Amino acid sequence: MQQNNGIDKSQMISFAVLCLVLFGFMFYFQNKQSKEEQVKAQQQKTEQAKNAVKQTQASNINPNVTPGAIQTASLSNKELNIEFSSLGGQVSKVQLAEYKAYDHKTDKADLPLYLIDKKNSNYGFQFKDKTGKVINTKDLVFTPAVNGNAVTMTANYNNAVIQFVYTLLPKYTLDFKVRTKGLAAITADNKADFIWDYSVRNLEKGRAQEQSHSEFSYAFNNYKDYDYDGRTEMNEEKETLNWIGVKQQFFSSVIEAKNGFTQSKGNQETIEEGEYLKKLNFEGFVQMTGSELNQDFTWYFMPLDLPLLKSYDKNFDEILPLGWSFIGWMNRGFFMPMYNFIASWGLTAGWVIFLMTIIVKLILSPIMYKQHKLSAMMKVIRPEIDEVNAKLKDADPMKKQQATMEIYRKAGVNQMAGCLPALVQIPIFYALFRFFPNFIDLRGQGFWFAKDLTAYDDLIKLPFKVPFLGDHLSVFALACTIVILIYTVMTSGNMQQPQQEGMPNMKVLMYIFPITFLFFLNTSASGLSWYYFVSNAINILIILVIKYVILDEKKIHAQIQANKEKPKAEGKFQKRMREMMEKAQDQQRIQEQQRKKK
Repeated sequence: MQQNNGIDKSQMISFAVLCLVLFGFMFYFQNKQSKEEQVKAQQQKTEQAKNAVKQTQASNINPNVTPGAIQTASLSNKELNIEFSSLGGQVSKVQLAEYKAYDHKTDKADLPLYLIDKKNSNYGFQFKDKTGKVINTKDLVFTPAVNGNAVTMTANYNNAVIQFVYTLLPKYTLDFKVRTKGLAAITADNKADFIWDYSVRNLEKGRAQEQSHSEFSYAFNNYKDYDYDGRTEMNEEKETLNWIGVKQQFFSSVIEAKNGFTQSKGNQETIEEGEYLKKLNFEGFVQMTGSELNQDFTWYFMPLDLPLLKSYDKNFDEILPLGWSFIGWMNRGFFMPMYNFIASWGLTAGWVIFLMTIIVKLILSPIMYKQHKLSAMMKVIRPEIDEVNAKLKDADPMKKQQATMEIYRKAGVNQMAGCLPALVQIPIFYALFRFFPNFIDLRGQGFWFAKDLTAYDDLIKLPFKVPFLGDHLSVFALACTIVILIYTVMTSGNMQQPQQEGMPNMKVLMYIFPITFLFFLNTSASGLSWYYFVSNAINILIILVIKYVILDEKKIHAQIQANKEKPKAEGKFQKRMREMMEKAQDQQRIQEQQRKKK
């Protein structure tokens, strides 16, 4: 019987070559990405120059604005602290009172959390007067008046009155009404252009992860349909948007238009360093009646907490990126309720994840048992397969494959059954990939050396940056990689080596996978790495228990012999495979005869 002695010399050479190729590709794409970033930076500078010209031209509408003329007003409740600026009559500061932002200097989440601050948000309504001059409310100076939980901002332009009325409501909501009087004497427009410029502030530890989760989100078709856009440009000129939002990893700023935004478009630019992650610009039209702008809007500055999002009944729960279809259902209907149920026992987040992993493993244990039983059966019949391969060493590859399949058929071994556990775990992996970095209940929850399970742990800091790895090594990611390697060594012993020249050695590829997985996990949520560390450690224990306690190779051998003596009905799949092979052999035979004639 052939023994599994690990990796031989040839496999080590193949492994080293593949690693060199892998790193070669990584450095190639890193250089390519660097060049693309330089081009993009130049484009951003050009765009900024254009915007500066536009702002200079727009400021000519009201050149008498001075810093001393700008006033502020404030509204607060237990959830939001909001400040308004008289310049543009807009929201100039939004603090979520119950949450904290990550401080990169102290490596703690102890900063006040501002979604809007330092002029990172700028919005207004734009239209033309009868002479063709562009008027933008962003450039007008308003006079604030506070009355209870409401602020009224009033501006005058050529005897026309423009009012913005803001009312702070519970559930992270700010009602926003626009009223004008006398505007019809100035403009003949029947719609106003709403322009919103927003720069996403860095609030979390994992910059790359938060950046990838920052994007446009919007609903249309009377709140029934939802879409998002993380690309460079968005274009929804045919749809009427019910609301448009800028989503971050755990928070979102959304404006809802009661009569919708039409001819909507936008663009976004990634910011590589500094306080901001992305710059997004939105433009959409709102209707004017009789050349007067009287429209109702609502601002929402909210955490992405699923029960809260559902309570609005505006399709806000779709903002939370938990995955499509069945994946999203698994997170909403299984992983989130299970986490909340276990957490209600008073356990810390890390131990909750530990118990979640055990429960998932118990559910999958029947499938894993079948997989390892199949592995044991293949180990028992390995000598017969090796004998056939030796006899048919110089035979046609198709003939060798047919002979191998015949051994499997007689022994009652279904090779396709080994694919089932892998197929089942793919949706689970993707669901958890969405769950850990987006579940707000895990935000700020530490475990051992990981201070936040929704971000990477960086206990090991590097003095330089490694492409695709960063300037740190995650201990959880390293531990997960090691246990995956051990599991791979334990399960690859029964894998058949390639029988044809040029075919890849699957064993070597299996050893490379955990190493490439390290690059993925190193900047991912440490909760995900912890889950897969526990999951694979349990896999190793299960293999040992099944191998030495549950499964008996002698009984399996006896079962195989009994299977051989029973007449085997050819299944549909086996019949189809046999017919395909016979057809391929016939074609090969015809081609060979034609070659001989020539």
